[in-house]
Amino acid sequence: MRSARVREEMADVFAYLLRMADVLDLDVEQALADKIEVNRCKYPAHLARGRADKYTQLRR
Repeated sequence: MRSARVREEMADVFAYLLRMADVLDLDVEQALADKIEVNRCKYPAHLARGRADKYTQLRR
């Protein structure tokens, strides 16, 4: 029962996201790819793997 409610809520959020992207003429796929790249730079795997520290706390 709980998973059905979560599924419905996620579908609502996703529908809203897609509508917003359409109205704002945003490429959601490109936005995701860009964000993944930002995170890759902020959280290098060799420093961040297995940790929950904020990027400012990772030793470089």
